[in-house]
Amino acid sequence: MSYTVALFRSILFWIAFFVMSSISSIGGVIALPISHRGTIFFVRIWAQAHRIFCRFLLGQTIVVEGEMPDIPVLYVFKHESAFETVEQPMLFKHPAVFAKEELFSIPVWGQAARFYGLIPVDRDGGGKAMRAMLGAAKAALAAGRPLVLFAEGTRVPHGEAPQLRPGFAGMYRLLGIPVIPVAVNSGLAFPPRRWVKWPGTITYRIGETIPAGLPREEAEARVRVAINALNPPEALLESN
Repeated sequence: MSYTVALFRSILFWIAFFVMSSISSIGGVIALPISHRGTIFFVRIWAQAHRIFCRFLLGQTIVVEGEMPDIPVLYVFKHESAFETVEQPMLFKHPAVFAKEELFSIPVWGQAARFYGLIPVDRDGGGKAMRAMLGAAKAALAAGRPLVLFAEGTRVPHGEAPQLRPGFAGMYRLLGIPVIPVAVNSGLAFPPRRWVKWPGTITYRIGETIPAGLPREEAEARVRVAINALNPPEALLESN
């Protein structure tokens, strides 16, 4: 596909996604004093619309290799673009996603996100912020919700495999729950920090469940290998 065609399709995508995001955010906020389920409904509609726009405006298809059970465990996703963040309500009924604190300051969207049950990550908040994050995570698990963490901390171009941020080890040790790693290659068709997106196949590959209680180094190494399973074979070697 030529760049001009990809640009045109991307413009249509962003217009449609912006309009749908506005409608869903407003709907989610209106539902705040009425029904928690109403907010969940609007968030899911937002994610469904995003998938439809990706499929029919950008020409992207989604493949899932393996099973992602909707159970209270810690999912660790590869983070190559915004694609997999928007996808979470499509993958799980009501996921508790760890999200950067600054996202909650976005007008309207931030209010809906907080009420929905996203977990703020304040990296500069010290022990108090960590305790609040841990409490929110435990409450989500008690409600039967899966936790979703992007352990690299930021979007990573496809083919790169940085070390995991320290937050993963803390959550893994303190929560004492199994981890399910998920590799994603969204950066090829949905490159980060670029307006133009491309047609192609975006794959989720679910790795082997990692039990609770492993030494930190072993748990981090196993997660890192699993979430980079769709990267070129040399990616891990180059980043060590």
